[in-house]
Amino acid sequence: MPASTTHTLSLRDYGTSRGSHAHDHFQVLIGLDGVLDIEVEGRGAGIGVGEAQVVAPGDRHDFAARGPGSVCLVLDTTHAAWARCAERAPADVPQLHALARYLAHCMKQPQQSALALQHGPALLLEAWSPLPSSLPDTRRRRIDWQALAAWARTRWHEPLAVSDLADIACLSPSQFAQRCREEQGMSAMHWLRGLRLAHARELRLDGVGVAETARRTGYRSPSALTAALRR
Repeated sequence: MPASTTHTLSLRDYGTSRGSHAHDHFQVLIGLDGVLDIEVEGRGAGIGVGEAQVVAPGDRHDFAARGPGSVCLVLDTTHAAWARCAERAPADVPQLHALARYLAHCMKQPQQSALALQHGPALLLEAWSPLPSSLPDTRRRRIDWQALAAWARTRWHEPLAVSDLADIACLSPSQFAQRCREEQGMSAMHWLRGLRLAHARELRLDGVGVAETARRTGYRSPSALTAALRR
């Protein structure tokens, strides 16, 4: 994975109490025991044993376990290739489930399984079978998406356009637009809107008022922000 990518593997026990949040990274959940009911941006699903779900950055999701509870292997990652995996089922579900079971076992003895846990996130991505084009092309100028996102977050008061992002990335607007679709799985403006909305959600979850959140994130009015959050 690229050096700028961060990822964390964990085993999580979910209870029947309902939870709800959003975050600025991808979250991959693979069911190991029980069933986790999850609703992502209004779309409901159940994650049973061997089933999986990818939650995209900025997507609010509500969740609660059925019956006695649910256990999932959870990968929190900033790897952009998961954007494509969010729109397709795993190519080999039994293989993905077996890998998740193995990694869960490794997490109970991390010192003896350091190598497996180090490469676990990359193995999960490979098992999901993303498109070959999701791999980085080292002959092209690398885009530091995290640095670009940080730059954009300080300029919500400006009418940012694709050309502004392209200038920072030292690419033409058409090249940047193509790279964004390839590496982030969405249009440049969709990516930018997602960043803005994710920032607004973070502020609201921290208790910042609607009017102040709208001012900080560049929405034209509190009602515009409220409508965006509802959508």
